[in-house]
Amino acid sequence: MSAIKFLCLKIFFSTILLLTFFSCTQEVKKNTPKNNEITFISYSNVSGNLGNYNIIKITKDSITSEQGNTTRQTHKQWASKIQPQIWKKLISSFDLKTLNHIKSSESVQAKGGIDEVFQIKTSRKSHVYVNSYNDSLHYKQFARFKSQLEKILPTEHP
Repeated sequence: MSAIKFLCLKIFFSTILLLTFFSCTQEVKKNTPKNNEITFISYSNVSGNLGNYNIIKITKDSITSEQGNTTRQTHKQWASKIQPQIWKKLISSFDLKTLNHIKSSESVQAKGGIDEVFQIKTSRKSHVYVNSYNDSLHYKQFARFKSQLEKILPTEHP
């Protein structure tokens, strides 16, 4: 009789486990956002021989600027909050559909030149462009961005 009870318990627990397994369905949600939007913009100019640099970083609510010279060991920094309408003006310069088509050029910093670097992060992807001014078809959006940026930066910004 003990073998029958043991067999019944095995069947009972196996049935409970199977029912639990099949009733527990886990829904996996993807972390991909529905809308692709710009979340971060960085614009920098870095020179080779002279060691000058100017780096501007912009998020939805703030802007920071750093400027300096590595040979003279100087560094200035400035930061400020920005209004949502200013952020919208800045990001309106870019066409998200063409970001994948913008072409970079080779770096000239090692040859003593100045590299212009843009970094644009969207909710789906990060884009980095070096000296894209040679891409005359798509550079217009960078020029518009720089024009908008000049309007919001103080004249004495680093």
